[in-house]
Amino acid sequence: MAFTEYELIVLDDGEIALQRAGSDEPLVRISFSPSIMQYLDGKHVEVAKSMMDAGIQTVFDINEDRAPSAIETDEKHQTLH
Repeated sequence: MAFTEYELIVLDDGEIALQRAGSDEPLVRISFSPSIMQYLDGKHVEVAKSMMDAGIQTVFDINEDRAPSAIETDEKHQTLH
């Protein structure tokens, strides 16, 4: 399985974006309102990182749910006594 590195960047407009390393195309963007920026007092990047981490973990969880189980459901099982 190929390993893809991702990076968080701050765009010129102040948005935080997630992109593949070496790419210029953001996959996800997070934008904070001016009042939240003031409230976070410069910690918005840490909050965005936590948000991205949670989203990535959710994607992994979804993919695990989609993975076929080790036991095929249409197999016939016999009961031995």
